[in-house]
Amino acid sequence: MYTSYYNMREEPFRLTSDPRFFHLAEPHAAALATLVEAVMRRKGFVLMVGPIGTGKTTVVHTALQILTERAAASHPISSAFILNPTLSREEFLEMLLSEFEIPCTSTSKPARLAALQRMLLETQRKGGTSLLLVDEAHLLTPDLLEEIRLLSNADTYQEKLLQIVLCGQPELLGLLGKPELRALRQRVANSCSLRPLSLSEVRAYIAERLHSAGFRGANSPFPARVLEEIVRLTEGVPRLVNLLCDACLTIGCKAHRPVIDLAVVEAAANELGLNETHAEPEMETKGVVSGNGSGGKEVVSDAVVGTALDLLIHAMKKRRALVPEVNEILPEMSIKEQVAVAVNAAHEKDPAGDKVIESAVDVLVHAMKQRRPSTLEL
Repeated sequence: MYTSYYNMREEPFRLTSDPRFFHLAEPHAAALATLVEAVMRRKGFVLMVGPIGTGKTTVVHTALQILTERAAASHPISSAFILNPTLSREEFLEMLLSEFEIPCTSTSKPARLAALQRMLLETQRKGGTSLLLVDEAHLLTPDLLEEIRLLSNADTYQEKLLQIVLCGQPELLGLLGKPELRALRQRVANSCSLRPLSLSEVRAYIAERLHSAGFRGANSPFPARVLEEIVRLTEGVPRLVNLLCDACLTIGCKAHRPVIDLAVVEAAANELGLNETHAEPEMETKGVVSGNGSGGKEVVSDAVVGTALDLLIHAMKKRRALVPEVNEILPEMSIKEQVAVAVNAAHEKDPAGDKVIESAVDVLVHAMKQRRPSTLEL
């Protein structure tokens, strides 16, 4: 492979959600802050939307890792991560119990709901948080969205027992705009959105991933003119940037090009079909802004929030560098199981990191708390 040729420890542009490669571009920083703050303050529903390939799943994975890292210290978290929501109501409830690891031998809905309620109350009694993450939420049916709304009714006089994150493509906004989902729409406490990256953001994104992969050269393999072409071809979509950069390095290695040139970019783009028209129609995203839904009047990634996020990501990357390969992580494990194994292994290597992460999360939540409550208007 090209890693040794370009003096890197590993491939920098894998299509995975490894937090070591998480880069805090402005929209991702805003979305991450919104998710963590909404869950920690037990807001109930939070919504994140973004076009295909803009990094929604990566942000959700990173938020889950941050919350799990903090849970290792003193705040237990029980999570369910639904990756494929094309389910019936009965199947969804069955998967929910499985993800939350709730034992229930009965197949009746009342018994399953009672078992779920007991788990939520027990988690809350221990000072913990119950979190439901639904990826690809734009694929949810109106019936299943109504079922999720009913699940959100579980609360005490003080707070919501179940925190729910819906993550999907902009089509989710149109779905939530249906009259029959008005009750659910009114429950969305926070919202955020992702967008493609600008030229300067792509430059920083590529540099960060190269650095995380071990590259320490004085000059990047991607010069300025090449970066401009990469942005033009990918329109700043992170997933396409990853694909194109990886293809460029593969072709560059075979052609013995230590610095990528435009001919290599063109060859890589042809290989991936990026020279064809691939722009998607613009989706209406009224009311969903990058950050906390304040209409752009306040920038989420200000000095305080930005510093807290930087501390969090630095601490996470430090831990993952200490445990680059965890033998106990198996392909058949769920996302939350993989996160738990990685966090436990890292905790043994870096127990002092718990306090750093807990302190940074507290600073982040406190800073976000000062902002006006957000609203969602569809």
